[in-house]
Amino acid sequence: MSRFLARVLIAALGLWLAAVVLAGVSYSGWLDLLLAALLLGLVNAIVRPIVFLLTLPLTILTLGLFLLVVNAAMIGLVALLLPGFTISGLIPGILASIIVGVVSWIGGAVLGDGKSD
Repeated sequence: MSRFLARVLIAALGLWLAAVVLAGVSYSGWLDLLLAALLLGLVNAIVRPIVFLLTLPLTILTLGLFLLVVNAAMIGLVALLLPGFTISGLIPGILASIIVGVVSWIGGAVLGDGKSD
């Protein structure tokens, strides 16, 4: 449970950094940021695999670059579902997904995989 909370906080940190760096990403408060991180985790666990399978031919055709659009769509879906978190277009969504992905990758490397040696 503590690893789950740590991952939500890392995702919230990535969303906060995206909101600081990008003009098209905003949130109204820290609670909205934490809810957006939690909702992003749920969307990535449930919706993203379905969208990935449906767009697999396009992803293969673009050599994987379409995954940036898929990730931006997942952040856009979170913004659509949560009124206190907004994304103002596709380009800020793509850039936000890159920032959140890099921050989550670094956070995952710091946390480790959770397996005992």
